[in-house]
Amino acid sequence: MTSEQVKQAKAASVARTAAPSGYPATRRIRFQFGDSDAGGKYFVNDDIVFSHFVAGLSGGFPPGEEAFIRSVRRFADQITDPVLKKRVAGFIGQESMHGQEHRRLNTRLVQMGYGIDWFDRDAVIKAQKRIEQRLKGHTHLAMTAAAEHYTAVLAERVLESDELQSIPGEPEVWNLLNWHALEELEHKSVAFDVYRATGGSETRRIAVMATMIALTFPFVLSSLTVSLARDPRARRQPLRVAREAYRLFTGPLFKGLMPELASYLRPGFHPDDIDTTALLDRWQAELFGSDGVLVDHLK
Repeated sequence: MTSEQVKQAKAASVARTAAPSGYPATRRIRFQFGDSDAGGKYFVNDDIVFSHFVAGLSGGFPPGEEAFIRSVRRFADQITDPVLKKRVAGFIGQESMHGQEHRRLNTRLVQMGYGIDWFDRDAVIKAQKRIEQRLKGHTHLAMTAAAEHYTAVLAERVLESDELQSIPGEPEVWNLLNWHALEELEHKSVAFDVYRATGGSETRRIAVMATMIALTFPFVLSSLTVSLARDPRARRQPLRVAREAYRLFTGPLFKGLMPELASYLRPGFHPDDIDTTALLDRWQAELFGSDGVLVDHLK
């Protein structure tokens, strides 16, 4: 079989398992981040703040997604719907791959000087698991469903915005982020549907999200501030950092974000109320169609 035939076969395999079938596709994929600082330390358009933000986001993904998987697995024996069982299997497969590839990127980011390794330290993971064990199962699952709404909203913004897509940056990092965003949209309602199917209440769902909204932004701002404070170049250029921070938080990634997150608080809300079908079709073809830019990344 020629290399072109292999590429087409991989694309066809992914197409058969993509969202139109009803099950999130588990794509075995590998990115090539290289050994050099492509574009320098500040890999997002030489923007100190944006680069630190993306690095911090990537640092938190592996342990976060493993927590999501654990929250869903707590209810595995209560899921009786065969379709939902298959969707859960796809969700777990996708989240596992996200964690694996972000860990590989994170290793490179730590080498470049980003202090994100604390997210994945044994002591932090053990503390996280102890907290999870003390939580009621539906509270933990509600936290996952709420976090999946966060990631779905951000993913939609990343994939929809020409302005974000046109920001210069290290190409393989953007490939990773686009792949991750696509799959977040493919499985955005899985944890939510497990929560509902296993008797999770609306009151708990809404209360958990309200708490997360109140806590998330202070956490993001404080962790970003600490990361920047540890960067000697950022400390030497406070005016530049201030301008870049203003640009990030008033730009297309964050502008108007709160109303979209708060839509989750509406009684009766479901993630599929937000129709992303056309966006999924577009990016599934762009990334994994017969000439998709990531087909050659599939294992």
